[in-house]
Amino acid sequence: MKTPKTWFITGASRGFGWEITKAVLADGDQVVATVRNSPEAFAAQFNHANLFTVTMDVTNESQVREAVQKAIDRFGKIDVLVNNAGYGLLSAIEEATDAEVKQNYEVNVFGSLHVIRAVLPYMRKVRSGHIINVSSVGGLSAYVGWGLYGSTKFAIEGITEALAQELAPLGIFATVVAPGFFRTNFLDQSSLIRSGQVIDDYAATVGAMREFATQVNRKQPGDPEKLAQAFVTLGKSKRPPVHLFLGNDTLERYRAKTAALEKEIQEWHEVITGTNHADVATTVSH
Repeated sequence: MKTPKTWFITGASRGFGWEITKAVLADGDQVVATVRNSPEAFAAQFNHANLFTVTMDVTNESQVREAVQKAIDRFGKIDVLVNNAGYGLLSAIEEATDAEVKQNYEVNVFGSLHVIRAVLPYMRKVRSGHIINVSSVGGLSAYVGWGLYGSTKFAIEGITEALAQELAPLGIFATVVAPGFFRTNFLDQSSLIRSGQVIDDYAATVGAMREFATQVNRKQPGDPEKLAQAFVTLGKSKRPPVHLFLGNDTLERYRAKTAALEKEIQEWHEVITGTNHADVATTVSH
């Protein structure tokens, strides 16, 4: 019989968080699921002895620390952290207000950092653990209308890369997962904010993206249940990757970006490599 792991999953009330919680429980592990409200109603959906639900808003750092302590008090450990809580912002760069952008960062970036800082002391103490941060295909390559939201996920990508290096000597892993377009409620009003300001000059670009987002809602290609199983597999891995793309669309988008970058490098190679002092040898190849 395996020793169950304890997962701490943020934003568990819907979407990816709900599916991952269901899959982890079905696999026999324990879950601390965080929700912003109605923890009893959430727990009743599962009625599972291995589920412990706590109320937590990732933007409230003291509440985050309290939730993590409750998890330790209940199960004695946290083996896997899934930083899933977040929401989208659909807007042209110019359209969004300072407040709209800051709130997106408060949840998607600073919220994740609050949870990481609260959990790591316990993982460092036992020299074990796995932090999984949820990014997006928009965190790998920018899309019209998603630049501001994507920038929060670009931040998560960079944070996780550095975190993986810092934690490796301590026996702790860090992985950033970049899902593509999955058939969840992400494009619903519950998970997506659209900027209050709409500028007509962006009708052909961002306006078209707004219409597209409405049309494809609940028709995305990715299967959330299969994504959840991928998380279970990731949580079991003895040597997890730093980056995990999920979805053919994510893989295609990444490969297209790297191909475009390689093309630009070839076109601008002399400029790129011609900036060193004269006394520094340049050995970068084409």
